[in-house]
Parts: sequence; structure tokens; C-alpha cells
Amino acid sequence: MTPERFARIRRVIDRRQPDLTVLMDGVHKPHNLAAIARSCDAVGVGELHAVGPGARPRLTQKAAGGVGRWVSVRHHRGAVEAVNHLRSAGLRIFAAHVDPQAHDFREIDYTRPTAIAVGAELEGISASLLEHVDGIVHIPLLGMVESLNVSVATALMLFEAQRQRLAAGFYDKPRLPPDVRDRLLFELAWPRLAAALRRAGRPYPRLGDDGFPRRGEPKR
Repeated sequence: MTPERFARIRRVIDRRQPDLTVLMDGVHKPHNLAAIARSCDAVGVGELHAVGPGARPRLTQKAAGGVGRWVSVRHHRGAVEAVNHLRSAGLRIFAAHVDPQAHDFREIDYTRPTAIAVGAELEGISASLLEHVDGIVHIPLLGMVESLNVSVATALMLFEAQRQRLAAGFYDKPRLPPDVRDRLLFELAWPRLAAALRRAGRPYPRLGDDGFPRRGEPKR
């Protein structure tokens, strides 16, 4: 750990947007999952959500190129469970879906707490999830294709959210609660030490301005 790398990790955490996320419905292909996670990291989203039966989606090292360290995936067994979790966090849910009544995705106010729901390219978003969303959006297409790759569509919406939030000053100061910020900072700066301390049931020590743990001074 160098002071320069620690400063970069701290900048990343201080730009995190805890009230912006993606909900993937049936998106299991490793390359799509990895691409969505990379877009999330690029706009300051540290956790994305996946819904669907079966195995928990994983960010493999080969496909994700290490982004799994910076972005976590929370798995939900069904649409209702996912919706209830996001609603409890105060998020609205907008589904990217082909529908005659869908709004242009750029018309949404992404400075409000928002979850962007996307589905697999062939199946789209399930009816069980569509029943619970706050609105449906689409990306205007002027060519012959009827839809974009799910990771491309997600990136477009996330970067529109980033554009709005940059203009509103959302990246100018930390938005994570202080205890969450401190925990993430230690775990991302010292992942092996953090894992060892968790196994031992011991608290994380405080970190100095140089990024190194202060001996004998546990975190509150």
C-alpha cells in the first residue's frame, strides 16, 4: 500500500452513490454481468442486484478483470424480494423495456434514489417484476435493430445518471454514512487483513492519513 494508492481508493469511495443501483433480471452471461459491473464502478455504484432462481451470479476474475473487488452483487430469489429490498432503501425502480408507453430514458430524474432494472436480451424483464416498477423507459433507436445489448443499454442509462448527478454536485463530497465509508475503506485497502480480522472476530483498526493501520487504536 502506497499513500498514492490509498488516496485513489479513498477518492473512489467518496464518489460512491449509495442511492443509485442496477437490478438485473435473469442476466447471467458472465460477459454481460462483467460489463454491467464495470459501468457501475465507473459511475460510483458499489453494489448491484440480481434476481432469479438458481445459482448466485458471480463476477469471475477472467470476465470481470478484477472489478469484483470494487462492485458486489446482491442476489434475490425473486422479484418481490428484490423490490421489497430496494423499496426499503427508498429507491424508485425504472425498467428498461420495450413498451409503447415507455418514456425516453433521458426524461427520468436520476438525482432521486433510483434503481435501473434490466433484463436478459431475449426474455427481457419478467412480468412479475414489471408489475412492481415505478415506470418503464426505453432508449430511442433509429435503425433496424429493436434493442441493444443489455450491458450497452445499462451503460447508457448509468452515464445519463452520472451526468445529472455531476451537474447536481453529488460527487463533490462523500455520500456514504461515516461508518460504512470507514469499513469499505479498510476492506478495499487491506482486503486480506480485513478478512483475517473478521475471522478472528476483531474490529478493524483506524487508518492513518497514509493508509496504514494505527496500532492499538481500534475503529469505533
